[in-house]
Amino acid sequence: MNGVNRATQDSQQTEASADASLQRIIESANRLGVQIDEEAALQWLTAMATLKAESDVVVDAETGVFGHQVTMLDFSSQELARFRKLGHLVEFYDIPGKVETALALSGSAAQSKIQTYPGDADFFERVNLIADTREEACRLLGEIMREKALTTLRGDTYQLIEVKLGSYPEDVVREGRTIKAGSPIGWTAGEVEAGEIRADRPDGTPTTIRWEDAAQEPGWCKLDWVVADPLRGTLGNASNMLDVTWEAPDGAIVPLDGYLDPYFQEVYLEAESVPIFSKLVKHMSSDALGDYVRGLEHEVEKAVTKDPVNFGKAAKRLYNIFRLTGAYEEAAYLRELFDEPTTMLYQVHSLIRTVDDAARSGSAIDREHIFSQIDALILAVIDALEGEQETEIVRRLLLLRNSLARPQEGDGLNADAEAARAELINIVNNFFHEKLAGMPTIKAYLERKGATWDK
Repeated sequence: MNGVNRATQDSQQTEASADASLQRIIESANRLGVQIDEEAALQWLTAMATLKAESDVVVDAETGVFGHQVTMLDFSSQELARFRKLGHLVEFYDIPGKVETALALSGSAAQSKIQTYPGDADFFERVNLIADTREEACRLLGEIMREKALTTLRGDTYQLIEVKLGSYPEDVVREGRTIKAGSPIGWTAGEVEAGEIRADRPDGTPTTIRWEDAAQEPGWCKLDWVVADPLRGTLGNASNMLDVTWEAPDGAIVPLDGYLDPYFQEVYLEAESVPIFSKLVKHMSSDALGDYVRGLEHEVEKAVTKDPVNFGKAAKRLYNIFRLTGAYEEAAYLRELFDEPTTMLYQVHSLIRTVDDAARSGSAIDREHIFSQIDALILAVIDALEGEQETEIVRRLLLLRNSLARPQEGDGLNADAEAARAELINIVNNFFHEKLAGMPTIKAYLERKGATWDK
């Protein structure tokens, strides 16, 4: 009976602590006019307080998805079928004895319970290459990345935008812009097809970067597409960030970019990936969580001190920091901010660029999908804003719609669209600037990172 009584007592203490935390969150939210879903907030606080240390990674038996226990609390399977369908576009396939993969959702797509207005469909894939030498592994990576790009260049509902592979071996000038040596190389669809990039050195002499050479020091590996959903009448960006490792003949696992990414923000889509996932994570740093949090803290510091500041980006990083470090009150408060209508404008800001990508010459995406998305953006702005801000942004979006009906006038994002994006991000930034400063503990944290509150 003593064990039963102790368990009951612990449960009561957990509930009492969660209730007290909720009351403090409500006080801050009420002071700033933020709507709180009290039942959902209490459930989350209680769940976080009762996580079991031995259950680091959990598998959902019903859906087969798995991930870190904290991450899984934020994932909803409601959109799982759509994400798995998108996954077929972006994923790499296993090659027995050569390539092993594990595909996951990351970013806001992995936080579908709280990100009412998610951004892009961000995927993350672990790609383990089995080869006798590092050089052979890099060659294999170059082959499978180019094959993936070439087989998904364009279709009725998708368009490849860019591939990241390799780093510039020297300073180059591209389209009038100087790019420093060591910067990641972004390949256009045409350059991937050609297998090379032609650029100029700063002194004006030409230089050529070959795909095969870039693959030997792959660095940041990522593929980006714009995708259309005809049934919903929407556009979006889908990306796949690769964490590539080489498995040597002696079984050693070597990250090709020098760093094995942690798994604290990923939801893996198939239970069949558990073996490869388990094999790889055994090689992570013993302080993987600490490394991950320090990386996020650095991103927060940049977001609130660099010009222009971006408190919306800082808020998303802060949530991941707080939920992993036990600052549950602050995390629960941020969860509610992501549900506010103003945060929808962050998505609108991103989708204006997506519309531009979809409308560029060579895209096979039906322009009716593009126009439908612009109409949806206009309605979203009308719902979220009022007065002069609403009028000005809607005017610019209408001008964008008209200009896209005349594609011969140019492929670049026009001045009206750029101005609308700038105004939208400013509104979102001001929203998070005010709300983050409204909770004393978050304000103090950001001030330690260099944030100021004078506009």
